[in-house]
Amino acid sequence: MRVVVAGCGKIGITIIKSLFKERHDILCIDNDQEVINEVINSYDVMTICGNAISYDVLKEAGMEKTELFIAVTDSDESNILSCFTARKLGAKQTVARIRNSEYTAESLGFIKESLGISMSINPEKLTAEAIYNLLKLPSATKVDTFTNRSFEIVELIIKKGSKINGLSLMELRKKFAGNFLITVLQRGEKVFIPKGNTTLLEGDKICVVASIEEMHKVLFSLGFLQKESKNVMVLGGSKIAHYLTQMLAKGHTSVKIVEKNKQRCEELCETLPSSVDIICGDGMSQDILLEEGVSQTDALVALTGADEENILISFYAMSQKVPKIISKVNTSALSQIAENLGLDCIVSPKQIIADLLVRYARALNATVGSKVETLYSLMDGGAEALEFVVMDDFEFSNIALKDMKLKNDVLIAGIIRGKKAFTPGGDDVILSGDKVIVISKGRSLYSLTEIMEGK
Repeated sequence: MRVVVAGCGKIGITIIKSLFKERHDILCIDNDQEVINEVINSYDVMTICGNAISYDVLKEAGMEKTELFIAVTDSDESNILSCFTARKLGAKQTVARIRNSEYTAESLGFIKESLGISMSINPEKLTAEAIYNLLKLPSATKVDTFTNRSFEIVELIIKKGSKINGLSLMELRKKFAGNFLITVLQRGEKVFIPKGNTTLLEGDKICVVASIEEMHKVLFSLGFLQKESKNVMVLGGSKIAHYLTQMLAKGHTSVKIVEKNKQRCEELCETLPSSVDIICGDGMSQDILLEEGVSQTDALVALTGADEENILISFYAMSQKVPKIISKVNTSALSQIAENLGLDCIVSPKQIIADLLVRYARALNATVGSKVETLYSLMDGGAEALEFVVMDDFEFSNIALKDMKLKNDVLIAGIIRGKKAFTPGGDDVILSGDKVIVISKGRSLYSLTEIMEGK
C-alpha cells in the first residue's frame, strides 16, 4: 500500500517505523530538512521537504496514487487542511491528528463528514483511556479490549509468592475455575505461546484473555485482583492528565494534580470539576510529594513532559510503597531500562497511535475471507493480538477447530458471535459474521486464512 505521512515528529517517526516493518511504500513530508535527513538515514523511504498544507507539495507527493494519507504535524488545523487537500487531490483515505480538547465528538463528526477525513486520532485521549483501564485493573501492566468490550486481554507479572508460581498450564486449568486462556508468555528476552506442559515461574510476564464478565473473577481466582485505585495522584498537568482526570472524576475517584506551571494550574482549575485538587508545585520535590500524601495514595501517574523525570518520580513512589505506579515514557531505550529496573507499568502515546494505524492499514488491505478489526502489540512488540471479522467466503467456516491445522506460534483465543463472547474449544467452529481473536507470535497476519498451515 502507498502511504504518505506528513509530520515527522515523535509520533510521525514511530508511525513510519511501524508501517515500514509492514512493508508499505512510504513517502514522508516535513518542512525541516534536518528531520528529513534523519528519516533518510534511518529508513528506506521517499521524502519531500515542504509544508504539508501546500497544494504543490501534495501534488508532488502523488496524492492520486496514495491509498492512505496521515497528517500528524503539531498543528490540528494544518492536519485538517492537509487531509482535505489530499482527499481533493485523490488520496483514498485520510487520517488527521486532532488533539485540541475543545473539539467535541459532534464537532469532530461534522469536520470529518464535511472535509472527507476518514479518521481523526487524539494520542493524548487514547493514552488517557489506556491509563484509566490500568487504574481499574491495578494488577495489570497493560489492558486492551476488543469489540464492544466483549473480551479483554491483560498483561500480568508473576510476583514472588504468587499462587500460580510453579504450576503448569494443565495444572492451572484443573485448579482454578473460569473461562480464560494464558496466551503469551515472556521469560527474560524470550516471548512464546505456552503449551499445556509449560510451567509458570516467578518473574514471567503473561497475557490472559477472558470475556469482560469473566476477567475480574479470573484475576481474583488467580490471586492477581487488587481493588480499583480510588485515590490517584497525577504529576504534570498535560492534556493526558486533563482527559484522565475527567474520566476518573466521573467515576467518583479522588484526583490530585501536581503541576509547576501557574498558568496551566489556573487553566485546569477552570476546566476540571471542583472536586479535583490542583497543586501548584514541582512534582520532582520529595517534600511536596510527601506533604500532599504520596505515601497514602492508591496510585501515582507520572505524566510530565520529560521521560527521565517520570521514571525518577516513579522510582521514588516505589520507595514510598505506592500500590500502583504508571509512567509515561516515549523513548524506547529509556522504557526498556525502566522495565528492567522494576517499573512494570509504562505507557507510550506514540506506540498507541502506531498500533492503531498499523491496524487501520491492515484493514484497508482486507483480503478474501476476513478483515482486521482490531490489532494490539503485546509484550513490547514480541507478539500481536488481532481481531478478524469473518466474511461469507472464508474457506474454513464450519470446520471444528480440532480439525484445523494451525501454524506454529498461532492461537485462536476467542470468538465473538453476536452478543456472545466465548473461549472456544476443539469442537467449536468459525461461522460467517463471527469476530475471531487470534494471538500471533513472530508473524504479521493480514487475513484469518493465514493462520492455517500451507496458507
